[in-house]
Amino acid sequence: MTINTDHLILNFDYSSNEMEDIKRCLMVLYGTKAGQQPLDREFGLTSDFIGMPLEVSKNLFALEVIEKTERYESRVQVIDVTYQEDYDRGFLQPIIMLGAPDDEKEEESED
Repeated sequence: MTINTDHLILNFDYSSNEMEDIKRCLMVLYGTKAGQQPLDREFGLTSDFIGMPLEVSKNLFALEVIEKTERYESRVQVIDVTYQEDYDRGFLQPIIMLGAPDDEKEEESED
């Protein structure tokens, strides 16, 4: 089984006026292979998880998503990465749960 990055599911645990823009930006980030952007070769996801044992692939993919989201999209943070199995097609569909960044949560609790 392989991880299918073409059909990511993004879920949010909060509401924001910027959600559609955040979602669009993350789909570009996650849909780009690292090394393709001439001005920023780190932008996008590496394919280091391909060809690894399944549990290793899942962990490497989740780590890559967390690190790249922290670096390129500060309006959210990754809370969890789970996978939906599609045995018929032979791939895992990542489900990424996103939340408000810690600094935004702190501001809400101070109010």
